[in-house]
Amino acid sequence: MTQSLRQLIAGNWKMHGTTAFASDLAGSLADKASAAGNNGVDMLLCPPSPLIAAVRAAIGESGIALGGQDCHAAEQGAHTGDISATMLADAGCSYVIVGHSERRADHAEDDAVVKAKAATAQASNLVPVICIGETLAEREAGRAVEVVTGQLRGSVPEGASASN
Repeated sequence: MTQSLRQLIAGNWKMHGTTAFASDLAGSLADKASAAGNNGVDMLLCPPSPLIAAVRAAIGESGIALGGQDCHAAEQGAHTGDISATMLADAGCSYVIVGHSERRADHAEDDAVVKAKAATAQASNLVPVICIGETLAEREAGRAVEVVTGQLRGSVPEGASASN
């Protein structure tokens, strides 16, 4: 049986915004999404963790999904400042970004870490949005395909498919 893939448009707020900003922006997007219909495209908002509740309230039943910007590979433990996939799911998220270029660069997260985070996300019933991509230097050196292929092979959990 062939499964069709749906398009996903995701907005990642990075480390910006306040509760008021998040509520206003998410509410405006929800109004527009409700008026336009989804046209076969899934929409996802990934605000900073402290703003998840405000965004969840603002998007209501608009059909816009909610996601976290990252999760720890462990379900719990002494990881001050981190957030678990279970916590994100409990907060109303259905997706989580893992492997973002900023996390790979700023926190030295390699493919093995990304793979572990993605597996933990799946175990918590979150859809991991696995980011891959080359740096400008890698692209200019003609290594883009090699780098992206390596990240894809190294970051996707065993047994992952389009349906999970």
